[in-house]
Amino acid sequence: MSATLERTRCRLRAHPLALDAALAAGVLVCMVAASFADGHGRHGVAWGVRTPDPLALVLMTLGALALVFRRRAPRTVLALTGAVSLIECVVGDPRAPVAMSAVVALFTVAATTDRATTWRLGLLTMTVLTGASMLFGPLPWYAQENLAIFAWTGIGATAGDAVRSRKAAVQAIRERAERAERTREEEARRRVAEERLRIARDLHDVVAHHIALVNVQAGVAAHVMDKRPDQAKEALAHVREASRSALNELRATVGLLRQSGDPEAPTEPAPGLDRLDELVGTFRSAGLHVEVARADQDTTLPAAVDLAAYRVIQEALTNVQKHAGSEAKAEVSVVRVGPNIEITVLDDGAGQDDDPEHGGGHGLLGMRERVSALRGTLTTGPRYGGGFRVHAILPVKTRTATTGGSA
Repeated sequence: MSATLERTRCRLRAHPLALDAALAAGVLVCMVAASFADGHGRHGVAWGVRTPDPLALVLMTLGALALVFRRRAPRTVLALTGAVSLIECVVGDPRAPVAMSAVVALFTVAATTDRATTWRLGLLTMTVLTGASMLFGPLPWYAQENLAIFAWTGIGATAGDAVRSRKAAVQAIRERAERAERTREEEARRRVAEERLRIARDLHDVVAHHIALVNVQAGVAAHVMDKRPDQAKEALAHVREASRSALNELRATVGLLRQSGDPEAPTEPAPGLDRLDELVGTFRSAGLHVEVARADQDTTLPAAVDLAAYRVIQEALTNVQKHAGSEAKAEVSVVRVGPNIEITVLDDGAGQDDDPEHGGGHGLLGMRERVSALRGTLTTGPRYGGGFRVHAILPVKTRTATTGGSA
């Protein structure tokens, strides 16, 4: 039953002119039928007691015809139906319900315009029709027919305004729902993009660091395989250790992409500055001379800042290993300065390979994105006299940590 009503409603909405024509025909039938009734009979309403004059029938027909175009020109239709009703009130039979067409037209105007226009046109219609009927009509001014005109025009304006208000409220609710849906979708896309970028940075850092170490140690093993097999065996052990670390970190990173029903992902915590000595040891075992100086007074960093500091040092030392040459030396300093922690990585390499700042990789870009995401600053560039410098300033208290503390 409800499906049939919905289909009928959709068909009527698709043909508004036909709907208005049907409404006009219904109003005409009601007006003609009511014109044959006499409400002053001894036994209540009496039908067929009186007969409307030809002028009333013509005016009722004109008023009904005007309603066919009520959607296209509501104010014009209101003016036409109001004029027809005014003529009937002054020169015709005031008991003929011609004003019914004006009531329907006023309802349409109220439903399609704003409230101020409804008040203005509604008061004007009620005043003109009621005043003309009272002052110039053949019936006494206090006749119920005159009061009925006032009541019905007021009801038409009020009902139309209520319909308009309901449509506006429904439309506002629909727009808010659509806007909320769009906001959720945009937020989901933004979070997916941020997560994808973060995973890409982690993969780049892990692969660049460990594969660079594997490459160096494999080259050492190949060079000394014949003359010094013990050193080649040590280099291959470093290769195995670096590859195992790479696999573990890749497994932890890829585990973030698992679904809820997948096997449990590794729960190893993300690396931080507490593993700085281990990180530096891997580079030293690869032949890079690294010195570390720390003055951070055992500062406890938020997880995001701790990971970013670790990754910046890892990527900077990887670039030294790849670009600065075999005789290069690196210096790493971690210093707490006020509300920030400063990370500095210096090298004195000759730059045998491509300059890391002008290379085709994404290492410096990844470092910059990590630092910028925490509202820090990153400065990179060649040093005066040779070498390269990476300097990062990270806030000890991030916005997320501050918000959580306040809560």
